[in-house]
Amino acid sequence: MSRRYPKRPLVGIGVVVWRDGQVLLVRRAKPPRKGGWSLPGGAQRLGETVHQAGIREVAEETGTNVEIVGLIDTVDSIEKDGAGRIEYHYTLIDLCARWVSGQTQAASDAAEVAWFTPSELSGLGLWRETLRIIGLSERMAKKG
Repeated sequence: MSRRYPKRPLVGIGVVVWRDGQVLLVRRAKPPRKGGWSLPGGAQRLGETVHQAGIREVAEETGTNVEIVGLIDTVDSIEKDGAGRIEYHYTLIDLCARWVSGQTQAASDAAEVAWFTPSELSGLGLWRETLRIIGLSERMAKKG
């Protein structure tokens, strides 16, 4: 099924990865939100669990191996075109994870990857839902 103008919502996985008090972000190389900073993640594949999809997507986009800590929340991402038709519709499942290993580098769908402290996030133009999810995950990562 096409990602643009889908017939039904697609399941996407986003992962908030923490290392030494910093969160890993990717600059998107493809639409939607091309050129913007976002969480690493992508579409869940048939036969793949949510955790497996999160681990795979982070590795593919950033070269980083992670351990999933838990589920943060789900988010609806619905974008309409100029005519009001639904161009993108994702049900996003956001996970919290810790960095385990790997030299972080942009790969796959990422144009760039970088680690940021929470205080640096406000100047990046992140989607408000991404900021909310990161805030929730920060508390979760400290507990776990």
